[in-house]
Amino acid sequence: MKRYKFIFALAIIATILLVACNRNAEKAEPAEAQTEQLQTGDLVFVGLPLDYMTDTTDMSSAIVSATGDSVGINYIHVAIAEVANDSVWIIDATLAHGVDRHPLDTFFCDFTLNDGSLPQMDIMRLSDNNQAAKYVENAKQFTGRGYDLYFLPDNDEQYCSELVRNSYIDEKGEHLFSEAPMNFKADDGTFPPYWVWLFEQIGQPIPQGLPGTNPNAMSKEKCLKKVDIDIKKYSKAK
Repeated sequence: MKRYKFIFALAIIATILLVACNRNAEKAEPAEAQTEQLQTGDLVFVGLPLDYMTDTTDMSSAIVSATGDSVGINYIHVAIAEVANDSVWIIDATLAHGVDRHPLDTFFCDFTLNDGSLPQMDIMRLSDNNQAAKYVENAKQFTGRGYDLYFLPDNDEQYCSELVRNSYIDEKGEHLFSEAPMNFKADDGTFPPYWVWLFEQIGQPIPQGLPGTNPNAMSKEKCLKKVDIDIKKYSKAK
């Protein structure tokens, strides 16, 4: 299939935010005790300053250009945390792994910047967190699926905030997080070069205006509250 001919190229582009790491860890890293504890179902938002990237030829900068705020931190990714047996796991959807559950340090490795530092990572929690474990189990049902390069709402594959939305469904079958018309355009009304390139390669039109989600908008949902936790302290590699 034509699409898969470009997966390798996309993975190379993704390395702007990735560095090589060992994903074969036999167990997750132990969580470090602190005043405010990370909880199962917490969401990890990965953010970069608006001025961190000046071009729009890779996915992360194209996301910032299309969905970011005019000031402050712009979230380029969201992941689900699971605390199990004093260990921290991450469930998320990325170009590199598709939908996957892996130890926290693999997540850190995935998002290590070229200078060796980690981007800002903010923790947000549902105001009503009673069903968090159920939402995490929902997310696990998606593991093994591919990354949704098409950014469409009606296929089996998932992009990062789509995975969260489709996992956080209440007992009435309703999504906790809303959808809105997707925007792939920059402030000047043009499509960043990355989006033009990507959708040309997969032979699909840019899904401008179709219903969808993005990490920046999701972080502002009223059902979430920011929690003062430095997730980096849970890392085994210090």
